[in-house]
Parts: sequence; structure tokens; C-alpha cells
Amino acid sequence: MRIDLHPTGVCGNFKIRPGLMLANGAHMVPGGVNFTIYSSGAKSCELVLYHSHEEKPFATIPFPEDYKIGNVFSMIVFDLDIENIEYGFKVDGEYNFQRGDVFDKNKILLDPYAKIISGRDVWGEEPNWNNEFQYRSKVALEDFDWEGDTPLKTPHHEIIIYEAHVRGFTKDESSGVKFKGTYAGIVEKIPYLKELGINAIELLPIFEFDEFEGARKDAEGKPLLNYWGYSTVGFFAPKAGYAASGKFSMQNDELKNLVKELHKNGIRIILDVVFNHTAEGNEHGPYISFKGIDNKVYYILTPDGYYYNFSGCGNTLNCNNPIVRNFILICLRYWVASYHVDGFRFDLAAILGRNQDGSPMHNPPLLESLAYDPVLSDSILIAEAWDAGGLYQVGSFPNYGRWAEWNGKYRDDLRKFLKGESGKAECLAYRISGSEDIYNRFWRGDCASVNFITCHDGFTLYDLFAYNDKHNEANGWNNSDGGNDNDSWNCGWEGDINLPADIKYLRHKMIKNAAAILLTSWGIPMILAGDEFGNSQFGNNNPYCQDNKISWLDWNDLDKNQDLYKFFKKMIAFRKAHPVLMRMSQGCPAGYPMFSVHGTNAWQFDYSPENRILGVMFAGKTADGADDFIYIGINSHWESHGVWLPQLPQNMTWQVEINTDLGDAAVYDSPDEINSAEQFIIGARSVIVCSSKFKR
Repeated sequence: MRIDLHPTGVCGNFKIRPGLMLANGAHMVPGGVNFTIYSSGAKSCELVLYHSHEEKPFATIPFPEDYKIGNVFSMIVFDLDIENIEYGFKVDGEYNFQRGDVFDKNKILLDPYAKIISGRDVWGEEPNWNNEFQYRSKVALEDFDWEGDTPLKTPHHEIIIYEAHVRGFTKDESSGVKFKGTYAGIVEKIPYLKELGINAIELLPIFEFDEFEGARKDAEGKPLLNYWGYSTVGFFAPKAGYAASGKFSMQNDELKNLVKELHKNGIRIILDVVFNHTAEGNEHGPYISFKGIDNKVYYILTPDGYYYNFSGCGNTLNCNNPIVRNFILICLRYWVASYHVDGFRFDLAAILGRNQDGSPMHNPPLLESLAYDPVLSDSILIAEAWDAGGLYQVGSFPNYGRWAEWNGKYRDDLRKFLKGESGKAECLAYRISGSEDIYNRFWRGDCASVNFITCHDGFTLYDLFAYNDKHNEANGWNNSDGGNDNDSWNCGWEGDINLPADIKYLRHKMIKNAAAILLTSWGIPMILAGDEFGNSQFGNNNPYCQDNKISWLDWNDLDKNQDLYKFFKKMIAFRKAHPVLMRMSQGCPAGYPMFSVHGTNAWQFDYSPENRILGVMFAGKTADGADDFIYIGINSHWESHGVWLPQLPQNMTWQVEINTDLGDAAVYDSPDEINSAEQFIIGARSVIVCSSKFKR
């Protein structure tokens, strides 16, 4: 054993020595555990030790004065039963609210760097609220066998994202999995994901959070919980309640196994991360960790000590403070290095670019650090480029050529065009072509735009065409919560009760229209889980609190709406088969631009506001170097229209791959050739997708 790991002191029954100052949190060392914690304002610090699941601590060990260097306390404690201890810290310092110091030596605090957190081991199991230490830090064992796995290096051009909630994806009985609502449950659904064709799954927050935060009951006495989890308790620890093995503190290994199995099947994993605020809320919120350790360092405070609330959730993390910036960087590196995570979507990412006084920064150090970090160099970084404080940066998010963005303008323009609004045809052409009006390709690359029509926040794709208005009564706020600007259209019938057959046909057509455009647009497409088989939330566009059938996927819809599933599967496969749709084409056919816009007549686009006809053509090369042309004809008018497709080289002809006007037969098993000397009639509110083929 190294001599610098021998005990040099004793505290009660424990052998101790000065710790490793550069190792944040708790780490195993030969014979003991190294505990390190930073606090700029602390006068003293104590380590509090518990036996697992016991209410009272079995030891409190003060950090000796000479175990502190600068603002860092570090101590090695020897001979601990690592698998049977939980720990926290007591931090003492001045209480001066106006200056931002709110130390309380009686509070037991969670380690910000805790790799495992206990206390919320089983989802929905109400804890003992009288317990003074609700969230327990544990020491993680890094002994998982990765069997040679590493993060995937799928080119960003090829990514097709599937956004899902860990619990909601398999919790319903109809999922048919053994371990419902868990990481293990997703493993059981990997064959389904692979068959569908997606190659990246984006999970709503999986960092430890408290589902009982803000919990209440609805009018019928049913519980309303923090279901989405956008309120982080611990940034380094996976949610135990999402693990079938969480009650045994095996959530780390269960999540790692999910990652490994996804990678074996060529599927990336992207985590939705929330670095804009924490679960500690404002000045009336609980002490969990940061507030009691270094409040004025970790949060953006007003001059009189209150919390700026750019997140809409009570507080705002001080992301560009050097300490917090380093914390976030270490955290993301950890998820890539220890969990092999492939990328991150940053919730309310505009906050990450705010200065320590809350003002937007031109060159935010945090965003720059993440863009150029060597460990994150292959990771996809996706920004939700706005925040609750009014900072909207879609197209202008500080990016360093690395950051992609959720393209809210793509969502809005596509929805408006599909429902038949005037003046949107030209906008849609920009969105399909990678939104180059807002994303300069030279500076942003080809994959800056994450294109989506629906996500967890808002209507599902089915509900987008089934409800004119939100129906959030079940949330308990008299339908006042959730957005009102949904750009939805119910196809002439609100909801599903006594649904006429012609309305069902139209809704399915509208869903296929949306999917066809999404999966032929330049950029990274994102699909909301369940949209591919018509999942509904019954008109609820904000089910953040609904841990029930409103939010859980009903897998019975997969059998009921096979035409939708078959359509999505076809469009995903079609996208993969044509490099030009992913901007991966090596070259362009002679005499043709890679992207062109057309109207009812080829090469003649109608720029008038009342135009509801749009044709776009992609021209590129296949993987073997052959010329390849794709034409998408979109008619959002309520009447049929004839269009002339662009003339192809003499040795080629058009064939129809998709025609959403044909109902269940929208996908051509044997594509029909088009006589280029004749108009093609695009049905009312329909989309066609055509590809080129060589003449025999």
C-alpha cells in the first residue's frame, strides 16, 4: 500500500487521514473511502454516516482543520462497510440572507457528487416525512462489465431520435414486458425499436428526482405526482425508482445494462438533462444539497439575496460561475465515461448562457467548454434554445459549430401549413431544407436543426389532429396550465367519442402527412414515442403530473393502428436508403441543384400567401454513386390539385413510393411509375413521395 494511504489519525472508533483534495465526492481507495466537499463560505464540516435505511446516524466525524486546503475539505475514513453505509454532510457557516449565505449546521446535506442516492428506492412509495435526511448519498462500486462497449460514433447526419419517458414507455399492462416502467423494461422493447428503425433514444430526465415534489390529489382523490422529473435532486445518480432493482441499490448496473444492450443493437442513448435549476426551489424550498453547501455560488441571486427565476421553477443555477461550470463539465464527462451515454439534450438551455447576474452572454464559458471538451467530442449536444425568462435563441444559440437545437420554428411552421393556414408554403420550404434561413450552414454545419412536430411537452401527433383545444382538467388547474398556442386541428370532430369513419381516415392521413415531411427534411428528425401508432393523451397537452394511462403508452394502439406503424417504418427505411435526405450524398447529378422548390408547375413556385401547394426535390447520389432524385409533393388545400414533376435525365423516370391519400394503402409495396408527360393529382390534404428509377 502507498504510504500516503496509511491512517494518520483517529476520530472515535475510526481511523482517518487527510484526503485526496482533487477527488470530488466519495471514492473508494485501498482500505477506505475518500470524502471530499467544496464550500467557499463554510467554517467547518462534518461527515455523517448511516447504516443503510436506518433513520439515525451511527457516527459523525468532523473534518479536522488540517484536512482543509483552500475551500476544500477532504478526509479518508478507513474500514467502512461500503455496501451498507449512507452518508451526508453538515456544513456550518454564517447566515446572512442578503449576502446569499444561508448555512445551517443542523441540516444534513446530500453530496452533490453522489453516484448513488437512496431514500427514493421504489417509485411512488411514500417516504417517512419526519426523517430529517431524505436523500442519502451512497458509495458507488465501479465494477460493471462493459464487454468492450464504448459510446457509439453514429454520424449525426444518420441519427433518428425517439423521445421516450422511462416509466411511461412500458408501464401500461399492454406493454407486455416483465419489468414494467423500468430501465429493464426498455431492454425488453429493444427488438421493437430496432424493427421500427430508429437509431437513437432520448430519455426524459433520469437523474434522481422526487416524484412527490409538489404532489397533490385530483378531484377524485387520485395522486398527481412529479411524473416528468424536470427537477433534479442529484446530477450524478440515476433515478432508483426507474430500476426494477432499485430497492437493492442496483440502479447503476441496470441502467448500464440498458445502454450496453442499446449499443449492441446500434441505438444511441441521449439523456434529457436539467442544469437550469434544482429541486431546492426558492427561499421557501427545502435544503437538500447546494443551498446548504454554498448557496451564493450555485444559484443566481438578486442583490438582496432572493433567487432569480429564469427557469420558472423557483431558482436558477449559476452555470457560468467557474465552480458550477466545472461541476457541470465533470458531470457530463462522468455520464459519457462511466455510462457510455452518447449525447445530451439540455432543458431550457438558454439559461446555460446567462452570466452570474442573469444577463445573456455573447461567449458563455460553459457552452464553449462543453463544445470543445475532449471527452465529449463525439457526443451530440442539443439545446432547447429558450428559457422561462423570455430569452429565445432558436437560430442564435451560442454553438461553436457543435451545438444542435430543438427547432421550434420547424414545429410551428409545419403545424400551421398542414392545418391549411395561408402564407406558410415558403416557410415550410425553408424548414424542409434544414432551416438555412436561421442556421448558417457554414457556421452551424448540416445538423444544427433537430426537427420535430411533437415532443413530451404538448399534444401527441394523434391529439394534434383530434383536438382544437387542450383538455387538461385532470391536472387540477381548471385547464389553465399548458400552452394555448398548439396550432392543432381536430379534423372537424373534437375527441374520439362516436368518431365517424371519415374523420378517422382524415386524422390518419394528417399523421402520415406530418411523418412524411419530418422524415424527408434535412436535419435530425425526432419522433415522440407512441406517435408511430397513434398514441393519445386524451387532449392533455401538459401531463407533467399524470402517472397513469394519460401518460403511459397504450400498446394496444399498435395493433389497432397498424397502418400508421407501417407508414413510419417505411418512411424511416426510406430516409436511410437515400443519403441525399441526410445531406450525406457525395456529389450531385449534373445540371441539378441538391435542393429545389416547385409549385404546380415544375421549377415555378407560387409565392402568393394563398398558395398551399409545395413541391421540393432533392438531387444527389446513392451509396454506389448512381444519380438519385427524391420529390415530395405537399397539398394542404382542402381540394385536389394537379402538379407537374420536374423532368429527370432521359434514362430515368419517377415512381410513387408514398401517397397519403390512399388510406391504409398509402405505402406502395410495388411503386407505381409516373408518366412525366401528365399531371399527377395530389389529393386534398395529402403528401406524395416519389423516387427516381432507371428506365428498363
